[in-house]
Amino acid sequence: MADTLTITDNRTGKKYEIPIQDHTIRAIDLRQIKVNPDEFGMMTYDPAFTNTAACRSRITFIDGDRGVLMYRGYPIEQLAEHSDFLETAYLLLFGELPTTSQLDQWTADITQHTMLHENIKKFLEGFRYDAHPMGMFLSSVGALSTFYPDAKNIHDPASRRLQTIRLIAKVPSIAAYVFRHTIGRPYVLPDNELSFTGNFLNMLFRMSEPRYKVHPVLERALDVLFILHADHEQNCSTHAMRGIGSSHADPYSSLAGAAAALYGPLHGGANEAVLRMLTEIGSVQNVPAFIKRVKAGEGVRLMGFGHRVYKSYDPRATIIKRIADLVFEVTGRNPLLNIALELERIALSDDYFVSRKLYPNVDFYSGLIYQAMAFPVAIFPVLFAIPRTAGWIAQWEEMLTDPEQKIARPRQIYAGPPRRDYVGRDKRK
Repeated sequence: MADTLTITDNRTGKKYEIPIQDHTIRAIDLRQIKVNPDEFGMMTYDPAFTNTAACRSRITFIDGDRGVLMYRGYPIEQLAEHSDFLETAYLLLFGELPTTSQLDQWTADITQHTMLHENIKKFLEGFRYDAHPMGMFLSSVGALSTFYPDAKNIHDPASRRLQTIRLIAKVPSIAAYVFRHTIGRPYVLPDNELSFTGNFLNMLFRMSEPRYKVHPVLERALDVLFILHADHEQNCSTHAMRGIGSSHADPYSSLAGAAAALYGPLHGGANEAVLRMLTEIGSVQNVPAFIKRVKAGEGVRLMGFGHRVYKSYDPRATIIKRIADLVFEVTGRNPLLNIALELERIALSDDYFVSRKLYPNVDFYSGLIYQAMAFPVAIFPVLFAIPRTAGWIAQWEEMLTDPEQKIARPRQIYAGPPRRDYVGRDKRK
């Protein structure tokens, strides 16, 4: 017997057989449920799409109840241990881990496109020194669409691949230029002899030395952080990337929109909120009182705990906690770490938080690492956007080549006034 769902409409007494595939019914199948033939038909109401699948995807799998995250079937723990960011980006984009020759070619392609057009420098120079880094970043990414008009050929696979290479190569350069702009230092050109993350650190922090010497621990830590942030299924910014891309906008414009979604404090700014919370707590001695205020609902929130998807420990948090220890051995211990550890200890042993499945997420420790590596808090969302570029493009490409996808156009439930006639100004009450 085929998997179906039987729905009885108690308004009419009619029964409907709705096919079930992948434990899901198609919303369009509900349109046949009507009281009168001239009705539009039944819809679903799902604010924020908390229980609606908008696509079929082969990229990222999350099992929030079990704390599982996989890219193309590979557990995030294995990729964080054995892979590097460019290899993981290749996996996300093309579906398989590259061979040695494929990875060498991919790395060479990225390396050849790290330079930015000189006019981008002038574009960035137009921003005030205190402009928010994320605003500068997303504006610059959007501006790239004017430099590469061939990007509009979105149905040409060769063009899509070229734009993919350009974007992954250039977003770290844009981010580094944004950083240097905010601190009033001259821009540093890419060094093609360095790794992807090594070159990024070079463009950020090089001073007058002839060659920037990358610390291997910090280089690897950043690589792992980039792997952990490369994709995360159908989140707010990915939904924006797919939604904008569904209108057949070029990838630079689509990605600028995704970055704008990431700009929001509920998405890309979460690790900043963690640091702000730890700073406000001030000391380990103040943690019990803070926990008490959280439980009493006195206007404070436990930031960095819990996740919309994960109902157990965020698998990325486990990895990032180990990375934090390695980074602090190099940079020195972040004074906020002791507060964070005590906060985690109490929360994980308190039934109030455990019963609500409030476990540490990836944002809880990532901000501490970035701060220890001398990144200002305002640039944290930009650091998030660099690796997520790979995931955004993979999702965009998948959406474009999916024959079932159309331009995004959600329905609504109209709750406004019924039809009424226009009243002249002199007669309005």
